[in-house]
Amino acid sequence: MARVDDGAIPIAELWRGGVVESTHLGHAVICDAKGIVAAWGNPAAVIFPRSSCKMIQALPLIETGAAAARGLTPAHLALACASHQGAHLHVEMASRWIADLGLTEADLRCGAHEPHDREERDRLIRAREAPCQLHNNCSGKHSGFLTVVQHLKAGPEYVEIDHPLQLAIRAATEEVTGETAAGWGIDGCSAPNFAMTLEALARGMALFANAREGAGARENAMHRLTRAMAAFPELVAGEGRACTELMRAMDGRVAIKTGAEAVFVAIVPEKGMGIALKVLDGTARASEAAIAGLLVKLGVLAADHPATVRRLNPVQRNWRGLATGEIRLAPGFG
Repeated sequence: MARVDDGAIPIAELWRGGVVESTHLGHAVICDAKGIVAAWGNPAAVIFPRSSCKMIQALPLIETGAAAARGLTPAHLALACASHQGAHLHVEMASRWIADLGLTEADLRCGAHEPHDREERDRLIRAREAPCQLHNNCSGKHSGFLTVVQHLKAGPEYVEIDHPLQLAIRAATEEVTGETAAGWGIDGCSAPNFAMTLEALARGMALFANAREGAGARENAMHRLTRAMAAFPELVAGEGRACTELMRAMDGRVAIKTGAEAVFVAIVPEKGMGIALKVLDGTARASEAAIAGLLVKLGVLAADHPATVRRLNPVQRNWRGLATGEIRLAPGFG
């Protein structure tokens, strides 16, 4: 397996005054049910998927019967796959979910951070309140984790690598991606994150894309999670975020998910395809441009939609509003 920088190619460029000022290198893969359809860079590069794989981490929530036992709705499933803004709707929903389990915020193991949502952040400042774990962008995922833990009657330290929940997630990850995990690291929310090749991540997304209701427990779970994400884009990320705006632009036909350090995936059921990409320097402006470009290439995202225009070849402006340059996809990519 290759290092993440082996074989990387230019994916996006920042132009200023007719000169290339910065270049973002990376890899991207599109897979269908048979394998690689298109690739840029090195499909064998090993990456951490970070939060882009939350739909895989949510599979045990359905497959153990925990979701059914608790009567979870598609909205719950979407929040379980979210990297949300910590807005009021996210915090309130996660709070109710935890309370319904008979648990409290202290039972979460994701840690607290300031919400990314400006309105909620300002409310906390005015009220002189500290952010709590419910504001963590992964609190929905961890609410799902606690639902499985309670259903399995497992121990409270559910982010430990040898916990029954994490063993189930590792098994699901290796089955869906079709390869043994290349290793693991600790994610920002303290949960294990399993390393894999970019091809494996795209292959896993293609499996989600081709999942059909009524075709077995695994396919049922993948189908439900994909549909939940696409139906509730505001829960998966939040207002102003690429995931939310681009899913809305595609009218719920495609599920997409970003991960830290400029990872992005897409599940495209109507094409039976999955996309995975990684920008080496971890810059979101490049990964957002790249995913938008590939979705336009597949014909599922309109190039002239405002949400697309904001990410694909966007004009950069300074503090006076003057156009200073633009982000462009690199020649040969997309």
